[in-house]
Amino acid sequence: MTQAHPRISKAVIPAAGLGTRFLPATKATPKEMLPVVDKPAIQYVVEEAVSAGLDDVLMITGRNKRPLEDHFDRNYELESALQKKGDASRLAKVQESSDLATMHYVRQGDPRGLGHAVLCAAPHVGHEPFAVLLGDDLIDPRDPLLQRMIEVQEQHGGSVIALMEVAPEQIHLYGCAAVEATAEATAEGDVVRISGLVEKPDPADAPSNYAIIGRYVLDPHVFDILRKTEPGRGGEIQLTDALQ
Repeated sequence: MTQAHPRISKAVIPAAGLGTRFLPATKATPKEMLPVVDKPAIQYVVEEAVSAGLDDVLMITGRNKRPLEDHFDRNYELESALQKKGDASRLAKVQESSDLATMHYVRQGDPRGLGHAVLCAAPHVGHEPFAVLLGDDLIDPRDPLLQRMIEVQEQHGGSVIALMEVAPEQIHLYGCAAVEATAEATAEGDVVRISGLVEKPDPADAPSNYAIIGRYVLDPHVFDILRKTEPGRGGEIQLTDALQ
């Protein structure tokens, strides 16, 4: 009899970065709060988690990230003003973000890399598989990527990493995966086994042109590995190193 894997219900969203690539726009505003059309970028990420059935969201924040917490909290003064105006449409939009999910927050403290940010989630996640969503990659809401990753993890166990083919000359911008075909890959069409990971390789040394994008469904044993992982590229604790 096959042992059922526990249902995945928790999402971790690292959001402690300084956003230096977007300066000066991020000098006083977290990059996650920069608008994309009519919503801040971070709301799309939370909506993606909720659409995949993850209703328990932990955000890893840092200094100057209070606007993130405020955005997903109730704003009674604003809601009252809109209600008095009879502006039901805008009132619904304001309340939408605070009703999305059960939100939790923890401060990373020192910016010691993505691996350390994920490790900060250990007390909240416990011994359950969990998803990690990076705000740097926005996924089209019509793409059920995360839901598919959860299905694969629940079927096979282990950790599941989203990959995307990129031009070989662009692979140095990403974490890169060495992959091999499996029986499951042949049958399911979209699943391969990862045999190795390397962070931002020189194109000449890259094992493939499969780039890691910012969606992971992780086995909780990754926390034990992260606790022992030494700082790597950039002096930070890399999640890629721990997964490797």
